Amino acid sequence: MVDKQSGMETAAISVLKRAVELDSAQRFDEAVTCYQEGLQLLMEVLKSTSDVNKKTKFRDKMKQYMDRAEELKVHVAQEKDNAKFHEQIHIAANSTGHTYQHFFGRCLDEKLTEIEVEDPYIRSTHQIYNFLRFCELVVKSNTKVEWIKLTTGRDDTVNGHNSQTARLSELATSLRRHNIELSVEFSNTLHDREIRFNNGWVVKIGRGLDIYKATEGKFVVGFCDFELRHCHETTVDIFYSKPGSNPHPS
Repeated sequence: MVDKQSGMETAAISVLKRAVELDSAQRFDEAVTCYQEGLQLLMEVLKSTSDVNKKTKFRDKMKQYMDRAEELKVHVAQEKDNAKFHEQIHIAANSTGHTYQHFFGRCLDEKLTEIEVEDPYIRSTHQIYNFLRFCELVVKSNTKVEWIKLTTGRDDTVNGHNSQTARLSELATSLRRHNIELSVEFSNTLHDREIRFNNGWVVKIGRGLDIYKATEGKFVVGFCDFELRHCHETTVDIFYSKPGSNPHPS
């Protein structure tokens, strides 16, 4: 029990430290998410400790973090109302701690029903797995997504297109069981990498979804947990503007 409490306390401190770093870097929307996650962990620690001094210390810290998180939420909401929200995240080469949840979590709210993914490189096995991970994040979220449209490049290697279409077709069948329709279009002229959400969010990643480096083996840290996976250098731009029309495909 002591070890579990100690581990949770360490995790809370780590997440809140990350929140402060993001806050300092003016990555406010990400900071709010980290503050909330850290506060939830700290609340669990507070419930399980009997040390009066610790309880007082944790309550004081929680109030500070809660106040700051509320300030940032108001700030972000104002920027969104003014259609001026833009956050840029630089991912350094070989850095870790970057997940799709960090980039896309804020975009997955109850207003979201449709997503358009433009990425020319959803072709090879690991690239399709990346798209699958993105779809899994959508399925797990508290959204009402009914439709995902993927526009990507055609794999013209020997038997490449057959494998590509078979895998995407299998994914489409799986998503249908979760009441999400996947449509796929192929374009040989597509260069931009952009994901558009019909609740107003747009995320542009220099490398698209393919931000992770391969691990040195299948039984090494980072193979399963992508938060521990080393990344390629790239830039993520996150925009918000008031939703306009986003017609459903015919």
